[in-house]
Amino acid sequence: MQPLAERLRPKSLDEYIGQEHLVGKNAVLRNNIEKGRIPSMILWGPPGVGKTTLAKIISHQLDRPFYTLSAVSSGVKDVRKAIEQARNAQMFNQDGAILFIDEIHRFSKSQQDSLLGAVEEGIIKLIGATTENPSFEVITPLLSRCQVYILKSLDEIHIDKLVERAITEDKALKDKKFNINQRNALYRYSGGDARKLYNIIELLVNQSDDDTVLINDETVTKVLQTTSAQYDKQGEQHYDIISAFIKSVRGSDPNASLYWLARMLEGCEDIKFIARRLIILAAEDIGLANPNALLIANACFETIHKIGMPEARIPLAEATIYLANSAKSNSAYLAIDKALAIVKETGDLPVPLHLRNAPTKLMKELDYGKSYKYSHDFPENFIDQQYLPDKLDGEIIYSPSNNRHESQMNESLLKRWKKRYKY
Repeated sequence: MQPLAERLRPKSLDEYIGQEHLVGKNAVLRNNIEKGRIPSMILWGPPGVGKTTLAKIISHQLDRPFYTLSAVSSGVKDVRKAIEQARNAQMFNQDGAILFIDEIHRFSKSQQDSLLGAVEEGIIKLIGATTENPSFEVITPLLSRCQVYILKSLDEIHIDKLVERAITEDKALKDKKFNINQRNALYRYSGGDARKLYNIIELLVNQSDDDTVLINDETVTKVLQTTSAQYDKQGEQHYDIISAFIKSVRGSDPNASLYWLARMLEGCEDIKFIARRLIILAAEDIGLANPNALLIANACFETIHKIGMPEARIPLAEATIYLANSAKSNSAYLAIDKALAIVKETGDLPVPLHLRNAPTKLMKELDYGKSYKYSHDFPENFIDQQYLPDKLDGEIIYSPSNNRHESQMNESLLKRWKKRYKY
């Protein structure tokens, strides 16, 4: 017998649960589907929210040839074969076949490149499904030819509807008696994932000795006790552990940082996700206290792309230890946020005349660029002059933190700008 999730897979938009912002009444994607005009698209969202199901519904509703590839097992040869099949099918369907690629983020650059021509020529409408940010994982030329739709985790209302559908419509379950008096554990362990929810229900049914299935927080927790301690890459624990990792590195504790790193690696967390967090940490929490930290984090990111696991654990550990032991400063983070706040508050302040570009005679006659002093013409390549708009002259946006690197910067700022800024 097929798994419950497969047996209950929706076959139409009316049966589809969730993603109302995309396929609800008058939603943009639903309107396109109903009009028979869809773009190539990337469906981005966590597991179990209906990406594959939505692709199949689109194909069924538009009555187009549907080809599917898995990025895990397909290569360039498979892509070209699917495109050729779609080209032949186009003789009978002018709108083009649909090529669905699951986990498109796992496609290499060459595999993604092989899709470009067919998408551009309209031979196929590409629907890619991914759990990863497509701006990181999909090549720019392909991404520019696709509309990105973001799918959200299912909320409690959706979970309730899925449960009701399972116990009333599934042939194997509707004859059983379900006693549901608590749902918090269902919500928690399913984590907004329909497939995971249906797996839990099947486990509960299989654990029942008779035709009565008791569902409450205790029974759900008990049946899942062997897996509840495992690391869930998409659930609440995913966010808790990455939070603990970030705070441990920020707090300069290499031992705790390595422990949380090991928890993520043991739980098969995406190593690129960890490496991206290290880059953000290096910029946000270490910053100018140790500019080399960003170089180390970026080198780590590049390295793990080349070698993968299990060897990738070593550069990840190296970067984690280095960042945890580095001096900390969030001065750049605070400075850019302050600058953005000033811009939002003050609007488009005029550029001072002496800083303006003067490519024409008229602009020069209007004093554009007049009185500008070229820094390299002065001792130590510096001359005190106004660079901010008149209204903001003297405004301090960047304040150095108290660390060795920025203390040296502070000395230079005091020496250069003591007449204009009060550092």
